Amino acid sequence: MIHLPPLIYDLGIILVVGALVTLLFKKLRQPLVLGYLVAGFLVSQHFPWLPTIQDKANVSTWAEIGVIFLLFGLGLEFSFKKLVKVGGSAGFTAVFEVVFMVGLGYLVGRLIGWNSVDSLFMGGVLSISSTTIIVRAFQELNMKGQRFVELVFGILIVEDIVAVLLLVLLPSLAGSEGLNIASLMTVSLRMVFFILLWFVVGIFLLPVFLRKIRSLLEEETTLIVSIALCLLMVAISSVAGFSPALGAFVMGSLLAETPEGHHIEKLINPVKNLFAAVFFVSVGTMIDPQVIMDKPWLILLLTLVTIFGKFLSTYLGALFSGQSRKTAMQSGMSLAQIGEFSFIIASLGASLKVTSDFIYPLAVAVSAVTTFTTPYLIKSSGWCSDRVDALLPERLKHAMDNYKAQFQRTGNRSVGTLLLEALGMKIILNSVIIVALTFGFKKYALPFLQATFPDFSRVNVVALVLCVVISVPFYWGLVRGRPSKKSSQDVENIARLRRLLAGVTVARILVAVLLLSVMVAQFVSLRVASGALVGAMLVMSALGYRYGEKFYEFFEDEFLSNLTEKEREEVAKRVELTQLALPWDASISVLEVASDSNWVGRSLRDLTFKENFGVTIASVVRAGRRFFAPSGDFVLWPYDKIVCFGSESELAELNQKVEEFSNKHKWAEVEAPKYRMGSFVVHEDSIYIGKSIRDSGIRQTEKILVVCIERGQERILGPSAGTVLQAGDLVWFVSE
Repeated sequence: MIHLPPLIYDLGIILVVGALVTLLFKKLRQPLVLGYLVAGFLVSQHFPWLPTIQDKANVSTWAEIGVIFLLFGLGLEFSFKKLVKVGGSAGFTAVFEVVFMVGLGYLVGRLIGWNSVDSLFMGGVLSISSTTIIVRAFQELNMKGQRFVELVFGILIVEDIVAVLLLVLLPSLAGSEGLNIASLMTVSLRMVFFILLWFVVGIFLLPVFLRKIRSLLEEETTLIVSIALCLLMVAISSVAGFSPALGAFVMGSLLAETPEGHHIEKLINPVKNLFAAVFFVSVGTMIDPQVIMDKPWLILLLTLVTIFGKFLSTYLGALFSGQSRKTAMQSGMSLAQIGEFSFIIASLGASLKVTSDFIYPLAVAVSAVTTFTTPYLIKSSGWCSDRVDALLPERLKHAMDNYKAQFQRTGNRSVGTLLLEALGMKIILNSVIIVALTFGFKKYALPFLQATFPDFSRVNVVALVLCVVISVPFYWGLVRGRPSKKSSQDVENIARLRRLLAGVTVARILVAVLLLSVMVAQFVSLRVASGALVGAMLVMSALGYRYGEKFYEFFEDEFLSNLTEKEREEVAKRVELTQLALPWDASISVLEVASDSNWVGRSLRDLTFKENFGVTIASVVRAGRRFFAPSGDFVLWPYDKIVCFGSESELAELNQKVEEFSNKHKWAEVEAPKYRMGSFVVHEDSIYIGKSIRDSGIRQTEKILVVCIERGQERILGPSAGTVLQAGDLVWFVSE
């Protein structure tokens, strides 16, 4: 008998049981994540009636890889620019809600006698809502046209980012001697510094590298390169003292800013799904039913804390950020659950052995309960809002309405906001680079020079001079860098910035001197530090005017060019798409569906684009995945991008209709495919003669979309699926 390694045996059990259970959960219309957890319980030692996992260590390794690919996939779906699009209200509400729930979870844990680490991790577990559960509930309840849906999606985006930060902060705080503000600030600032540094270096180098190898990138090589970059960043993150998950997320976010981002996301998705399944099944093995049966009151307590705490924190956060009372109420009741990130946080504490064994089973139990309550809470949120509003005193409602009105007023921005927009990011990023060069030279360059020239006594001075020379362009940018183009396009803003020029310049010089002092102190003793500082300032002034501006502008232009490369290519492809050469008056446009659109949750057949406007749906783009020639049963989701094909007049009519609902839909710029235009003649012996386009199956078998039929002198533009093909027809089609 051939020996089968335990790793293969365990992986087979995990995937077989996981497949069967998740198929059942899919049939029951329940979240697949819960199905994976149940599958994990079935193959654990707590369920002896099925084969169990033999080597837990190997499975734990697979689970760690699963977390890496989960966070890498999340990073590919996210981009740094997406935070700007989310809006201030969603960002503030999400951060307020997470901080509130972490504090509330910690307080409840301490009150019931838990230690500080268990309480802190439980606060993290209760703070993150489930995107999967909420999206499924919105689809099932057909929440079309609801204003709060867009706010909820924005909050979920920011919550996912905060959850990644919690994966870094919680282990660091748990490993410290005490949970205090000083340790929290130290860890947070250190993490923000490294994220900004990786962002700057990544945006500067990664697009250049991908451009150099773009001609060599096929599906196989793209997959290998992207995974290699992910694991490289994981290793760098670990060396820097952070979790591997943070490195995977950062690399995914950097790749998302490149033109290859959508393609990489599509390729990595099957790999991510495989390892994610292994991860969730493996953490399901930690479910101890005895703990759940012994602590039913605790499950009830934590469920109530989750529902009421997340509702209250989201409600208050939305109100404070200028939302209406009804929107705040509906958003709060929609987010009252926990899900997949909560499992990751709980399993992280268990794998590090810093939390008690009962934390993870409690998290699973609370998630299961809140999964079933979420649809009912969302459905009743409108009714609850009306009842609560009726109970509020008129004086309080008037004050709340006045507060909300303040956010809708337009006017001059404050001086602080103007300065932050014009110079804030420039100062921060240049300061980060200078600090990185300072400590990088001290840690790596200085020991190398000392080992290379052991008999040279002034090697530290040489290291300082090299560090100063390399840092000159970034000091120049810190002190003399021009305001951002966006803030300098307004005449009034230019005038206000000029009035502040003297004070701002002095402040920038003081920051530069402070950073230069820190740099000098790393290489020379305090006795000669003052003289070295003056010498460094003189060298920097001379070199700055000679080549500092030139090199800084080169770095800045290259950085901004790489940062906007994806958008520029999308615009170019859209122009190429709209200029597609057609043998008649027709073109293609792309329409984005808003989250609160009344199209969400409805099929293409129900929306009757063809009957109402005469346009044909060529494809639908969803989260980077393209559905070419979708059937009539295809259901639209929020943020779907619809590629519409038709005559100029038909598209103009659709455009007019869209403008009537401009708050719900908008024309979008999308990474368009390379459409191919072709035609064929239906001969007398063709199998298509006498069949309708639908019955011929030409769309499914040939993967083409029929857009026109020329029959003698007649031209049928955008034929319906019931159009019957005849001998001699010239059929025009579009394919990818």
